[in-house]
Amino acid sequence: MTSDFLRVERHGPVAVLTLNRPDTRNALSGEECFGAFEQVFADLNADTSVRAAVLTGAGSAFCSGGNVAEMRDRTGMFGGSPEQIAQNYRQGIQRIPRAFQTLQVPIIAAVNGAAMGAGNDLACMCDIRIASTTAKFAESFVKVGIVPGDGGCWFLPRIVGFSRAAEMALTGETLGAEEALRIGLVSRVVEPAALMDAALELANRIAANPPQVLRWTKQLLLQARTGTLDEALDYAGRYQGLAHHTADHTEAVTAFFEKRPPVFKG
Repeated sequence: MTSDFLRVERHGPVAVLTLNRPDTRNALSGEECFGAFEQVFADLNADTSVRAAVLTGAGSAFCSGGNVAEMRDRTGMFGGSPEQIAQNYRQGIQRIPRAFQTLQVPIIAAVNGAAMGAGNDLACMCDIRIASTTAKFAESFVKVGIVPGDGGCWFLPRIVGFSRAAEMALTGETLGAEEALRIGLVSRVVEPAALMDAALELANRIAANPPQVLRWTKQLLLQARTGTLDEALDYAGRYQGLAHHTADHTEAVTAFFEKRPPVFKG
């Protein structure tokens, strides 16, 4: 459940995932990077003892986005004809947002530093974002003469609204942590030394709940991004039917009447 690019550590029911290329400020490029998200997320989905996850970056940056040196040299994803580049994106960085859409476990981005371009989008792929006071955010693709190729124009408006997302994407300007908090891009800002403690504290509050119900609730939140109310109600009914037949539901109700903390086993 680990790779050189995406290091995985367990803290009880919480998995901490660390982008581990500090020499490139955790740039997203190469098969090792793209495959790591797919493999690690598949492993998390298969392990029901994992109830929540935290994603952060090694070194001073969260994620610097795409590899600008490869853009300059027209190598990796950035080589070939326009049609070939489109195919490179489908077979490359676009595998990351697709992997996030399959992830059943709630995931928190602990943004420790710069989240630029695809790094900003990577944070947006997570369910919750907490930022260090040293974090900064930019939908900066226009600054290097390209568009958000990894789904940023889909994720960002759903978090900050269309107007704010358009301002970020069309100016490419950088926001500090406090401005990110003000517009709702992150839900909390803490001092650098407190970032991982804050992320783990929140992850453990999530993980205190029934693991299967956490996964179903996340699926309902994801479905609601694009579905109709009728579809949302249909999905909710299906999952609710399953939830009412879990041992954890029985335990929760029993603990309620016995006035004690419940013990969930998944």
